[in-house]
Amino acid sequence: MEFIDLKAQYRMLQPSIDARIQAVLEHGQFILGPEVREIETALAQRAGARHCISCASGTDALLIALMALGISPGDEVITSPFTFIATVEMIALLGAKPVLVDIDPRTWNLDPSRVAVAITPRTRAVLPVSLYGQCADIDPIQAAAGDLPVVEDAAQSFGATYKGRQSCNLGAIGCTSFFPSKPLGAYGDGGACFTNDDALAAAMLEIRNHGQASRYRHVRLGLNGRLDTIQAAVLLAKLEVFERELLLRSRVAARYNEHLRGLVQTPFIDPENHSVYAQYTIELDDRDRVSESLREQGIPTAVHYPVPAHLQPAFQNLGYPEGSFPVAEAAARRVLSLPMHPYLSAGDQDRICAALRRVISGRT
Repeated sequence: MEFIDLKAQYRMLQPSIDARIQAVLEHGQFILGPEVREIETALAQRAGARHCISCASGTDALLIALMALGISPGDEVITSPFTFIATVEMIALLGAKPVLVDIDPRTWNLDPSRVAVAITPRTRAVLPVSLYGQCADIDPIQAAAGDLPVVEDAAQSFGATYKGRQSCNLGAIGCTSFFPSKPLGAYGDGGACFTNDDALAAAMLEIRNHGQASRYRHVRLGLNGRLDTIQAAVLLAKLEVFERELLLRSRVAARYNEHLRGLVQTPFIDPENHSVYAQYTIELDDRDRVSESLREQGIPTAVHYPVPAHLQPAFQNLGYPEGSFPVAEAAARRVLSLPMHPYLSAGDQDRICAALRRVISGRT
C-alpha cells in the first residue's frame, strides 16, 4: 500500500504528461520556456490572483516573498511553531527573528487571538500556515496585523477555500509548493508566489532570477529560483484533472470520517472552509505505538510534524523552552497522518480503518 500513490495517478495521466514533456524536449527551452508562462497564467486564474510567479520550490517561494517585502536583520515575523521547518527557516535565513505563537487546538493553524499580543515595533509581517490543506483563519489574523502584510504559507493548501476565497489569494502574498506529494505536485521541486500587488509581483520576478530587471541588469539581490520548464509541463497536465482529484480527495476524507468518528480525533474543518486534505491527519494517544503496529501490518503512516520548530536544535537561540507552546507540543506528540490520495480504494480504506480499530482496542 502506498502512502501517496503517484504511480496510479501517472498511469491515468500518462498520455498527457508524456506528450507535454516530449514537447519540452523538442523545443529545448528548459529554462523559462513557454510552459512556465502558461502554468503561471493558469494558476493565477485558478487562485483568482492578478499575478503568479512560479519558482523552484515552496521554500524559495517563502524566501522570495519575504525578500520582496524587504524583511531584513532586526525585523520580526510572527508565525507558527507547528509547521515544516522551511516556514521558520526562511525568516531566520534573512537575519530576521521568528516570533512564534501557539496554534488553535482544533485546526492546528495559527491561533488568531495570540497574534496581536506578539506584535512589537519591529514586527514586519505575519506568516500563518494553512496546514494539512485547510486555510488558516486569515480575517482575524489580518485584523490583528492591521497594516502589516500577511503572507500565507499555502504549501499544502492550493485549491482550498476560506469563506469562498481561494487559498494563495488571501493576503499580501500567498506561497505554495508543488513538491510531488502535494495535491497539485510536480515530478520534482517547484513552487509559486501569488499577489494582487503589481509592485510586489515585479520585485518577486526580479528576485527569482538573480535580481535582474533585464538581461545582465541586476537591480537588487536575488537568487536562482526559477521553475524548470519540464516541471511546468507536468503541472499543466495535472491541472487538467485537479478539480476532479479534489472531489475524490473529499470523498476519501468523508469515508475516513465516517469510519473513524468516535475512535480517534478526526480532522476539524471549519464550516466556512473547504480543505484539499493534503494530509488526512488524526490525533490520538499512544501515537508511536499505533504507528508501529500499523507499519507491521503493511500500512504506512507519517507524522507531520513530530518536533515543533522551537524545539529544533537549529532554533534553540530563539529562547523558547519546552512548554512555551503547549498546544503545538501536544499536537506534535499526538498527530498521525494516514494514507491519503485521490485514488485510494475503498478496500484499502476499509483495511486501514479496521487495522486502526484493532490496534486501539488492543486486539493486536
